[in-house]
Amino acid sequence: MRETVRVELGPRSYDIVIGAGLTGVVGTLLSGIEPAHRVAIVTETNVAGLHLAQLQAGLAASGLAAEVLILPPGEATKSWAHLGETVEWLLAQRIERGDLVIAFGGGVIGDLVGFAAAIARRGVRFVQIPTSLLAQVDSSVGGKTAINSPHGKNLVGAFHQPSLVLADIDLLGTLTARDFLAGYGEVVKYGLLGDAGFFDWLETNAQAMAAGDAALRIEAVRRSCQMKADIVARDETEKGERALLNLGHTFCHALENATGYSDRLLHGEGVAIGCALAFEVSSKLGLCSQEDPSRVRAHFRAMGLKTDLADIDGELPSAGALIDLMGQDKKVVAGQMNFIMARGIGDAFVTSDVDLGVVRAVLEEGLAAR
Repeated sequence: MRETVRVELGPRSYDIVIGAGLTGVVGTLLSGIEPAHRVAIVTETNVAGLHLAQLQAGLAASGLAAEVLILPPGEATKSWAHLGETVEWLLAQRIERGDLVIAFGGGVIGDLVGFAAAIARRGVRFVQIPTSLLAQVDSSVGGKTAINSPHGKNLVGAFHQPSLVLADIDLLGTLTARDFLAGYGEVVKYGLLGDAGFFDWLETNAQAMAAGDAALRIEAVRRSCQMKADIVARDETEKGERALLNLGHTFCHALENATGYSDRLLHGEGVAIGCALAFEVSSKLGLCSQEDPSRVRAHFRAMGLKTDLADIDGELPSAGALIDLMGQDKKVVAGQMNFIMARGIGDAFVTSDVDLGVVRAVLEEGLAAR
């Protein structure tokens, strides 16, 4: 069973292919795009140990060989140092604009390698083969590439669309339960921001999906990717509607910064907490019912995800310090913070008209419960 979602961007349009066993036939799938003289794979240690041989075999079956760069795992890899290392390696391999770079890993590798591909020779082609649920439904789609800065997450980057995305759900089988659920935080986000029916579907099917039902996993990835593809096609460079995809992320990025981009808080866990906070603030502002944030938290808890500031181990900054960190978010315009708020489940919107006193009060309440 295979599904294909098209990202419509004129001459830069591309397919997201979703299914099982895609890595083993990667050479055949690549034949659908303009052939490359050289192929380079950039991955990380954990993924390489689990899946690199299968990817190389899939390429070899179509007569393709590839050089490989293996980077360290973890969010710290999204740095100037590893960006420089990757670009210099691509240049040393004589990768040209008509060649192909494969980003083989989770969101960290996809973001870093996409950025390296954007700036090497002013832009070389790349393919995303995301190995985590989070990357399959979010970071591999839409052309956002970036590294982190001490000032905040994803503040240095470029828009550079891939030529193809291959979401092989078999690769999800080696994820830890925590990593899979962290990715699920991004799946739920799509229902919360614009598709109440999808959220209803997840409330019914997510337990079986998490337990390994392949058909449900394909459908969850397909629906997530379709929603993102539609939004990206209408607003590629985030001038308006695409900002909705950052539901929960203003809070999330501040919390990730506060926890040092460490395993204390995985990105998808931060998204789940951020979505709960966004709905809580929306409720306090009278935008949505008091039942909505309770329903959001109840679903996350039923799935075993973090939902509150109290779920984060270790010390956290004060509410004021967290708001200062939120001020470094990319959605800040002319010094004004923009928030994604909700009128209800499936009805999010972007606004700068948010009382920071309410935000502070919600954060203080969450911190006091720790």
